Amino acid sequence: MTIVLQRPLVLVGAGKMGGALLSGWLAQGLAPRQVFVRDPAPSPEIARLIAERGIPLNFSIADIAARKPAVVVLAIKPQSMAAVLPELGALVSPDTLFISIAAGTSLLRLEELLGGGLHAVRAMPNTPASVSRGITVACANARVTAEQREQAASLLGAVGEVGWVESEPLIDAVTAISGSGPAYVFHLAECLAAAGEALGLDPELSARLARATVSGAGEMLYRLDETPATLRKNVTSPGGTTAAALDILMGEGGLSQLLRRATAAARDRSRELGQ
Repeated sequence: MTIVLQRPLVLVGAGKMGGALLSGWLAQGLAPRQVFVRDPAPSPEIARLIAERGIPLNFSIADIAARKPAVVVLAIKPQSMAAVLPELGALVSPDTLFISIAAGTSLLRLEELLGGGLHAVRAMPNTPASVSRGITVACANARVTAEQREQAASLLGAVGEVGWVESEPLIDAVTAISGSGPAYVFHLAECLAAAGEALGLDPELSARLARATVSGAGEMLYRLDETPATLRKNVTSPGGTTAAALDILMGEGGLSQLLRRATAAARDRSRELGQ
């Protein structure tokens, strides 16, 4: 799928996630001449990409406002919003879509900082976007048109899958599951490697086994149509070694209950950040 915009796209923030989006857009055919980046200190890798592709960096807001950008993507930290967004108010118009990926920053807060009449989408991507295997869930305010919604889906889809929720508070639950979720999986790999060491395996071999097992199982989930429950059952012989381990993981106080507590804590923290 090729991304085509008739008017400029402004990317505010060129860190890991902003950089991943930029790389994805360019890979999907978005013309570099249509992209404008604002970031006082982009990551070295993205700074090289910007220079190589001739993308304007830290342009004048007045100059870009005159060109009526189609989309402004806000990829900055939530704590930077109050300082950065007011100066972008000149870009607000019915023809400009704002997409924010800042955790905990509500659509109402965006409008408070940017001014009235805002057409905005709040989105929660996750870090696998850096390898084009992310998933982003978005929520649009009432002003966003059908065309702008499609535009948002196209841009966010350049780094993975896209889903939508109609109720904004559900973004906090999305944050707890997919936004923070990669860290849970990485921690699983850490724990599996440590468990292997405790069983007497060489640390390097145990780390390799954990890494390959987690990534391989994830690839099966990605490629195969079976549900996670079916895939689990396919690996589990009655009375076998896997069943013995699952008796612990699926028992009282096991993984399911731990994840419910963990994701509830993440959701609650997301709500706190938005207040």
